[in-house]
Amino acid sequence: MSKALDGVRVLDMTHVQSGPSATQILGWLGADVVKLEAPSGDITRRQLRDIPDVDSLYFTMLNGNKRSITLNTKSEAGKRIFLDLVRSSDVLVENFAPGALDRMGFTWDVLRETNPRLIYASIKGFGPGAYENFKAYEVIAQAMGGSMSTTGFEDGPPLATGAQIGDSGTGMHTVAGILAALYQRTHTGEGQRVEVAMQDAVLNLCRVKLRDQQRLARGPLQEYPNENFGDEVPRSGNASGGGQPGWAVRTAPGGPNDYVYVIIQPVGWEPLTRLIGRPDLADDPEWSTPEARLDKLDKAFALIEEWSIKLPKWEVLTALNSHNIPCGPILSTREIIDDPTLNDNRIVVDVEHPERGTYKTVGLPIRLSASPADILRSPLLGEHNAEIYTGELGLSPDDLAELKSNGVI
Repeated sequence: MSKALDGVRVLDMTHVQSGPSATQILGWLGADVVKLEAPSGDITRRQLRDIPDVDSLYFTMLNGNKRSITLNTKSEAGKRIFLDLVRSSDVLVENFAPGALDRMGFTWDVLRETNPRLIYASIKGFGPGAYENFKAYEVIAQAMGGSMSTTGFEDGPPLATGAQIGDSGTGMHTVAGILAALYQRTHTGEGQRVEVAMQDAVLNLCRVKLRDQQRLARGPLQEYPNENFGDEVPRSGNASGGGQPGWAVRTAPGGPNDYVYVIIQPVGWEPLTRLIGRPDLADDPEWSTPEARLDKLDKAFALIEEWSIKLPKWEVLTALNSHNIPCGPILSTREIIDDPTLNDNRIVVDVEHPERGTYKTVGLPIRLSASPADILRSPLLGEHNAEIYTGELGLSPDDLAELKSNGVI
């Protein structure tokens, strides 16, 4: 069966997480992703290793569905080969420090002259301006994109989220830009630059907090459980921050993830009161309307917790769902990796690796009816050097041997 991106060649010069997460999605969608690494390899091959001298899970889980070649792009021979690779590619993706490719001599003007149809995608920490040359990491992007200041409890410090919204979140935005540029190329025949900054991507994911920042000018945010409001959006714990109030309530036996997140909808209040053994609150004017409950949401969720804490979370979930009350169990990483539904749907996938054996990874979270994804293992370092350099670029085996002996590959 054909794939959505069959025929698209991606030259992947990315490393760590933000770039590899983007190019892996393109590979899952059917693009031929050629990961170009320095002869020493992507640094994450060696980071957080759990098996000595074997590519780490950090690397394998972000670089499936790719081919790997090695090239020293600082050498003269490497520069020539790199431009040959650019000529045969549709997309180039990189997440080096600002100006790194320019300093190698590969400016956008040079790349565009080499291949006018090239989509050149760059991931950076920040956009042009005061922050442009700051070093960026996941949590720095969260800090400067609005996430940390609005995450946590009111009386506690700012917190990072476990979701990698700075790295993988930026990767998702980059995929959108690349696909848009590829589509536009079908009309214009020309490539273009795609630039995504980690700070900007995090801010886009935090846009509801900017909504609330502007609403503060007209008074306190009633759907927040906070007692005091200043001139900036406060941290609000597990409150949903949306139109329907929600909170994580404890369940038995009281472990670190024995919680269920519950949302109180207007239509759900009456069945909730019956479920928790307080049917008197259904018609009590102090409790019966969303407006009446706004100033006592902490008490409302405390009442629910008095009921839920006596039951295991899966029983709580079953009871709430039987009354069509929005809810979800807090799933630990152990529960997620073993979850039968996630495994059956291939969002958690077993992959075979020639050195580490079987490992689990996350599959494509996008389902295309005419282009199902194959979730393949990550490549070994330089595994496809001969295949690409001799089979596709036309170098001879002797050329390849010379390049290797000279440290070019």
